[in-house]
This record gives sequence, structure tokens and C-alpha cells, in this order.
Amino acid sequence: MYKRQPPPPPASASPAPKKPPTMAPGAAGRTPVFERRVAGAGGGPAEKVVALTFDADMTADQGPRAASGERFDNPELVTLLRRLKVPSTVFMTGRWAEEYPAQAKAIGADPLFEVANHSYSHHAFSSPCYGLPVVGKNAMTQDVERAFTAFREAGVRNVVPYFRFPGGCYDDTALRALAPANVTAVQWDVVSGDAFATDADAVAEQVLSGVRPGSLVVMHCTRSAAPATEAAVRRIVPELRERGYRFVKVSELMRDGA
Repeated sequence: MYKRQPPPPPASASPAPKKPPTMAPGAAGRTPVFERRVAGAGGGPAEKVVALTFDADMTADQGPRAASGERFDNPELVTLLRRLKVPSTVFMTGRWAEEYPAQAKAIGADPLFEVANHSYSHHAFSSPCYGLPVVGKNAMTQDVERAFTAFREAGVRNVVPYFRFPGGCYDDTALRALAPANVTAVQWDVVSGDAFATDADAVAEQVLSGVRPGSLVVMHCTRSAAPATEAAVRRIVPELRERGYRFVKVSELMRDGA
């Protein structure tokens, strides 16, 4: 008598992607802050990894300047990072995503990159901060959430729950106010000095002299405000690789260092 065979088991689904690591809230629920990977476990030598991060800055009131031809994007830099195969984290403002939705979507769709939040407005979360207008305490979480909304509306994928304060400026009030946003704030330990710089070699020297195993470098992805960045990266990447460094996104840096 014919015996019916059981159906074959379903093909195993591909494993779910790992969730980006985050840090636990600080005292009294304050937003945690990550700056670099700590030394290797057990006191051993730290792995020679470094995260290059790029701020895609555009403030909420710069629309007229963009309309008149000022470029707040830097597609040549993004192309270079792709050609050199450098995993990177782009800290993007919501206003930038609105101005350059196709570029924002393309960056977010590329597995080489991850997109993090740099606020919607690029206004300061504490004062003084390089002359930036200031976000009120009660509007801080709303400003961050508005940026995430802008990313969704532009079709940006690979978004991670990280936030960078405009200008790197924050205080205890800001850390408390941002707690409802459930983000990890990401700062840096190496300042590239590329903002408004015109000497690419000087920018490269500053990065190369500052990088240590586990470092996190802040740079910019804005032609008008950081015109030398692409040329600096052309030198930084091969020289760090020659020294034995591997480039990682912030999520990988944080995964083993938080």
C-alpha cells in the first residue's frame, strides 16, 4: 500500500540580520555616549580597527542657499569610498535627506554604509555651539524623530539608532531630554579638521597622527563646507591600511567595544 510521504521541510530562511548594538542608558536614563572602542578584552592589545564617519550637514534654514547652487552633498566622496571599499557611517540630517533624497536612498541601500541621525535641523542641543541656533529642550526628541521620518520618506535603509549632536555639543540637559528617543549618542576621539579646510594634506596628517586602535574619526560629506575631504581620504585610507588598520562601521566598532 502506498504510504504518503511527509512534505519536505521548508527551506531554511536566511538568518535575521543582527540588530545594531546600542549602549545601555546612563544614570537616571540619560542618553549614553560612545566615543571609541576600548582596549581588547583581558587587557590584551586592541584590534587595529578604525571607523571613518561622515557628517552630511544641512541646517533647516539653508534651503535658499541650496536653491542658489551651493552644494551640501559630496557624491565624489561617496564614489571614492565605494571604490576603495571603505565601510563607513554617514550621520545625516533630515534636512539633507529632504534636499538630496536620491543620494540619501542610494547611500542607505548600499551595504557598505549605514545611516545614522544627525538631527533634522542641525541646530545646537546646547549653547554656545559654533553660533548655531539652539533647539529647545522640549523639542529635542521631536527634532531627532523628525530626521528618522525624513529618512523613511526618502526610502533610506540601513538606518541605525545612533545620533550625533550637531557640532558635537551637548550637556546633561540634552542627555536627559533625548532619553525618549532611545538612541546612542556617538562622538569621536579623532577630529579630522576638515570643516572649511582647503589643505587636504593637513587634514590627512591630523587624522593619521591621531588614529589609534579602536578610534572613531569625524569627517564631513559636504562639498561647500569641507572641500578637501575627498582628497584627504585618498591619502588616509591607503596609509592606514599600510599600517595594518581595518575600516569598520560604527556598529561593528561598538559591537565589541561597548
